[in-house]
Parts: sequence; C-alpha cells; structure tokens
Amino acid sequence: MTAAGTRARVRAELTREIADVARRHLASDGAAALSLRAVARELGMASSAVYRYFPSRDDLLTTLIVDAYDALGAAAEQAESAVARTDLRARWRAVCSATRTWAVAHPHEYALIYGSPVPGYAAPDTTTGPAARVGEALSRLIADGVAAGTVDPAADATGADTALAAGLAVRVGLPADDPGSSLAARTVLAWTTLFGMISFELFGHTHNVVADNGRYFDDAVERLATMVGLP
Repeated sequence: MTAAGTRARVRAELTREIADVARRHLASDGAAALSLRAVARELGMASSAVYRYFPSRDDLLTTLIVDAYDALGAAAEQAESAVARTDLRARWRAVCSATRTWAVAHPHEYALIYGSPVPGYAAPDTTTGPAARVGEALSRLIADGVAAGTVDPAADATGADTALAAGLAVRVGLPADDPGSSLAARTVLAWTTLFGMISFELFGHTHNVVADNGRYFDDAVERLATMVGLP
C-alpha cells in the first residue's frame, strides 16, 4: 500500500472511531449536548486533532444523521429485497417491520433523526437523499403494483395529490398529472403514519394506551396497505 493509501486508511478508521464515540454520547448526553471536546477526551486526542476530521459539532452531527438514515434505509431495503417481487403486501410488511425493528434496536439514533430538532443545527441538503430511503422503498413497491395493474391509481380519487409539493409524485415514481388522484397523498399519509406510530411508541406517548405494541403495529401496517390499494 502506498503512503497516500495508508494515510487514507488511517483517516477513515479515525473518522469511524470518532463517530462511534459520538454515538455513545448521544445515548448518554443527547444530541444537543454533543461536544467535540468530550469526544476527543474519550479518545485521548487533542481537541484540535478532532477538528481536522470534523471542523465543527454540526459536521459531526450531519455525519451521525446521514449514518442513521442510511442504516435505517439499508435495513428496510434489505428486508424488502428478500421478499418475492410480486407479493406487494409482503414487501410492504417487510419495509414497515424492518423500520420499526431498527428503531427499537437503535432508539438514540432514531431520536436523532425523528426526535426533537437540535437547537442551532440546520440539516444540509446531503441529508435529504438518505432521509428518503424508506419512503422511496414504499413508493417503489406501490409503483410496481400500478405497473402490474394490481394497484388502481384512480381508486379513491379525492384529488388530494394537489395538496402535495409540485412534482412529488413523479420524483417517487408514482403516476402524476391527474388532478383527481390521491395515490401519492395516500402514500405520504402511510409513510408519515408509519413513523408517527414508531415515534409515539419509542417516546412513550402510547403508554397506558397500547398494551401490545407489536400487535397494534402489525394491524396498522395491514390497514395502511389496504389504504394505498395493495392487493
């Protein structure tokens, strides 16, 4: 390996170590209290050395946010890819269940991306693509149903799609240019409901309301699948 290659490998390893320590600090201190100096102390590094890898706390937060979105997206996509392409409802279940499973297993990382905003932090555009992975996985399987003729985009034609951002349906691969359509709007409703249910569970809002979170979640996933027209 060349000297440049060795330096790149060492830099990648140290970058990963810094991010791993920062993730532990998320669990103990929360995102708002994340400190590059505290991370540096745990690693036995001078704070000036850490700043060479992450120039600011916000740069470190962005890395943690992108990593969390990508880990969640990868879990959902991997689960969905293991299901037969023609079984749309099973693919839907796989995405939804994998999303909840990841969230329950990584509550602090989930809270970073779906919990309270970090004061003073503004997420850059680099977080947008990773953040969309679960929603895009759901949209793709619905679009597959439309293409196969098993999902009727004209069903429940309330015109709700006109309430969405211009061009959203096209961006996620769903039929557009029909002012009477509601398929994209129903997809957005299902996506936001999915994360709403998970957030309420993890943040304790369903305490003394839902006794069996798993069963409640599974039933809701089936209802959402029916709402978007999956057979």
